[in-house]
Amino acid sequence: MAGFGAATRLAEIRSRIFFLLGGLIVYRIGTFIPVPGIDPIALSRFFQEQEGTILGLFNMFSGGALSRLSIFALGVMPYISASIIIQMLAVVYPPWAEWKKEGEAGRRRITQLTRYASVGLAVFQGAGAAYAFQNQGVVLAPGWYFVVVATVTLTTGTMFLMWLGEQITERGIGNGISMIILSGIVAGLPAAIGNTFNQMSTGEMNPAFAIILALMVVGVTFFVAWVEGGQRRIAVNYAKRMVGRQMVGGQSSHLPFKLNMSGVIPPIFASSLLLFPATLASFAGTGVGQSGVVGGFKAFMQGLSASLSYGQPLHMFLYALLIVFFCFFYTGLTFSSRETADNLKKAGAFIPGIRPGQHTGEYIEKVLTRLTLWGAIYVTAVCLLPELLISWGNVPFYFGGTSLLIIVVVVMDFIAQLQAHMMSHQYEGLIKKSNSRGSGRSGSAP
Repeated sequence: MAGFGAATRLAEIRSRIFFLLGGLIVYRIGTFIPVPGIDPIALSRFFQEQEGTILGLFNMFSGGALSRLSIFALGVMPYISASIIIQMLAVVYPPWAEWKKEGEAGRRRITQLTRYASVGLAVFQGAGAAYAFQNQGVVLAPGWYFVVVATVTLTTGTMFLMWLGEQITERGIGNGISMIILSGIVAGLPAAIGNTFNQMSTGEMNPAFAIILALMVVGVTFFVAWVEGGQRRIAVNYAKRMVGRQMVGGQSSHLPFKLNMSGVIPPIFASSLLLFPATLASFAGTGVGQSGVVGGFKAFMQGLSASLSYGQPLHMFLYALLIVFFCFFYTGLTFSSRETADNLKKAGAFIPGIRPGQHTGEYIEKVLTRLTLWGAIYVTAVCLLPELLISWGNVPFYFGGTSLLIIVVVVMDFIAQLQAHMMSHQYEGLIKKSNSRGSGRSGSAP
């Protein structure tokens, strides 16, 4: 808190914090502005029936905007999905892979391409959501006019959030998109805490168990923060070489690797894949009174969604399996051991005891595989613990593993960027002091 108070005394950092808060306030206001033509009572009743589906997951990331079908109902999920798709294609499509190596110019090209892909995904998801909600009886005047208006409104809302996130990143503190997601998740905390106290007052929850639950939440949060801050450092030495008449090099450095290199992507992908059948079954309706292929398909989808619901053994097993798979898949997608080894060789650097080139790449790959294995176990444990509490403890546990990871990672990134801004101001102050002293000595000299 003392460091935060010192940061607010600096004019630039204070303006960045105010811009961040202003941007998040604008976002929260927008989550309460509904799309024209929605019946709020019918919509609220519909979402009460959708607990445990992919709509609940998306509603959490949108800060409740989806349950109100507001102008920000899609949130930033189209942008995140587009970013992941572009990153995947950049690995297998050679022209885009070359853009990644072009520095700032290539990064701007990929960013622009991601924006175009975000617009396409937002239009597709907005039209699909408008058509699906129209069929659920939550629209006052169904028809093509509502679908067009809702699609344009939802797409525009997503584009505004994408622009707002970029502005927060540039003029505020922290990653703008991550801060928007964080604010949406935190916005649901008061309701979750109030629901817990209501269950305690009505006798549905034992107060002693509530205290244990609170201590468990705090303990898991500290554990996640401790693990996310840990690093595996590989020592790197730079060979000495002659540049002109001077000998340069000979320094030592390190390659930092986090235990969880894939971040929050694995649980998000795993949750989406597992909850998708439940959502299809809910939109398909009941299969009672129908026969033939249609009735059999609906009955199959309902049985599948029941088996994949929260607390079911099949759901937990597949959830853990998918998290481990995506941890390895996304880490291999975003980090290349061979490319890192080639860059070290070009820079005249080497790992002590390891030959440069191919052997260095194999060593880094071996270390990264072990880290990813332990990281996958850690992410799986954090994500399954809330589900065990929900299914076996019957508690209103708001924090899922995905949301908990997002909160910890985003807050740690915010603190790191805040400290970086403070450090840059300290360096600027030292430079100004040294310049003023130097000019004073030169002015007093005869």
